[in-house]
Amino acid sequence: MRQKNWRMIIVGFVLIIMSIGFFLFMLTIIPMSNDPATMMRTVGTISGGVIGISIAMMIGGLIGKKI
Repeated sequence: MRQKNWRMIIVGFVLIIMSIGFFLFMLTIIPMSNDPATMMRTVGTISGGVIGISIAMMIGGLIGKKI
């Protein structure tokens, strides 16, 4: 039997929320940039990477560890 790791699940969920917040916050700053296309590409890559890591954390937490 396996026990779920709720700390990893919660941290993964919080990271997703923070990544979406970072993306939306950067949307307000990007129009003032010298190169908005490159900055948007960078912000999207970072946000996508963090969301991918957090989904992997949530899956690992749901799988859990042996008791």
